[in-house]
Amino acid sequence: MQDRKTLGAQISHMLKDRGVEVIFGIPGVHNQEMYRGIEEAGIRHFLARHEQGAGFMADGYARATGKPGVAYVITGPGVCNIMTAMGQAYSDSVPILVLSSCLDEVAACRGQLHQMLDQESAAGSVCDWSYQANTAKAVYALIDRALMEFQTQRPRSKHIQIPISQLEGLAVPAPANTTTLTASRGETDLDLNGLAHALTKARKPLFIIGGGAADAGSLLYSTHKACGAACFETYAGRGIVPFSYPLNFGAALARPSSAQIMAEADCVVAIGTELSEVDLWRDHIGHNCPLYRIDIDPECLSDHHRADVGIQARAKDALVALLRVLPKSQSKWEPSQVVSQRKTWRAETEAERPGIIAIADALRDAIPNETMIYSDMTQFAYVAKEVWPLEQPKHWHHPSGFGTLGYALPAAIGGAVARPNKPTLAIAGDYGFQYTVQELGTAVELGQALPIILWDNGKLKEIEDSMRTAQIAPNAVVAKNPNFVKLAEAYGAAAVAPKTISEMQKAVADAFDADGPTLIYLTPGILG
Repeated sequence: MQDRKTLGAQISHMLKDRGVEVIFGIPGVHNQEMYRGIEEAGIRHFLARHEQGAGFMADGYARATGKPGVAYVITGPGVCNIMTAMGQAYSDSVPILVLSSCLDEVAACRGQLHQMLDQESAAGSVCDWSYQANTAKAVYALIDRALMEFQTQRPRSKHIQIPISQLEGLAVPAPANTTTLTASRGETDLDLNGLAHALTKARKPLFIIGGGAADAGSLLYSTHKACGAACFETYAGRGIVPFSYPLNFGAALARPSSAQIMAEADCVVAIGTELSEVDLWRDHIGHNCPLYRIDIDPECLSDHHRADVGIQARAKDALVALLRVLPKSQSKWEPSQVVSQRKTWRAETEAERPGIIAIADALRDAIPNETMIYSDMTQFAYVAKEVWPLEQPKHWHHPSGFGTLGYALPAAIGGAVARPNKPTLAIAGDYGFQYTVQELGTAVELGQALPIILWDNGKLKEIEDSMRTAQIAPNAVVAKNPNFVKLAEAYGAAAVAPKTISEMQKAVADAFDADGPTLIYLTPGILG
């Protein structure tokens, strides 16, 4: 007879069998059966202080490993609280799977604990899909579907809810994981002679590199070298082609004058990017030539940018096929033009938000090359993302599309869980930090050597600047901040407030060697 356990326990055993090693979440009376099997299955659970934090931890873990981040939450408010993180993961193509409890009956019974009118649909509004599984067989099938789709499609957040009575009821184990997934060798079926001819003929070929091309960095570099292409990076695409490549214009697509560079190109290839609003901040790239799009997501191939040629494929497959037929050619892009343009954009950035570049440069000099960075919606990050050169991909993570506040700290905790004994850094602003400050308790509990750069300009400065630009009298942009150093110390974290650049650099170095998190409190006054 099969080993019958409660379905809640069987879920953890199934996840372990499918390769899941870590779960983030918060237990409650509605989902406690999901916790019965965690330790027995040999899965590590990390307790967040808020479900939003649990979701961001799962996100940070997934971005650091490429594996799905999994979270357990309760009915109602637990689902609502994690929806912000689910929306962020959907926007940024991050594979997180949220498993929640739900009430057995809602239509004919009102006033129940944690009751929502339609929890399944509410969660479904911010993720790839949200389904209720009313049997053990359905739970197992949906988990396998989610894990398979994470590997074969554009990865995005997914939600499965299970009625409480089902979680508490006995169930047979999930079927054995017998499926062998053979990766598509799509390059054998791709005819890229047309693109190869266009790149060879072009005098100024130009690539726009998105985060979807992160696994094809060496292939992209070889392609660029073969045809002399210049490139722009999206924020998510930074480091895929090293910043040191002489024809890399960097992460400057949002600079209005980047459209002028696009207008010089005679062949543009956008690869692994949806060319979103937050990449460009304009409706048109600026090109006057054929636009080729390479993307796994067919929606990107038919959007308002109107690609002349759409190629549905993974970046790696497309580039293997392209290099097979791409002869070497010589473009007319000049490295001196790239260097000059970078300097101009750097000066524009400094003029818009004075003083931050010098601090960002000093911070970069103080951290190990392999540091993985998680940033929040803060002016310090906005500046740094433009001027901070990356030589490797997937080492700076930012809540780009959904634009959530409070992302950096919990996501960095998840990233540090994923990369033990490797350096991880969080960058937050004074306002956003307070959205998830309670997760300091988790970092302290785990003893993570996590430097947390807290940039305090005393207000919602970006919003104040936007209001002034729109000729609106700034309103509700200044809030009373706590003493952040004492607040961090109250959680048991270390905290310092450097007065100079050199003191900041020492504080960061010390933080990487600490036995717990360190808040490094910075203000614009650090420059004197």
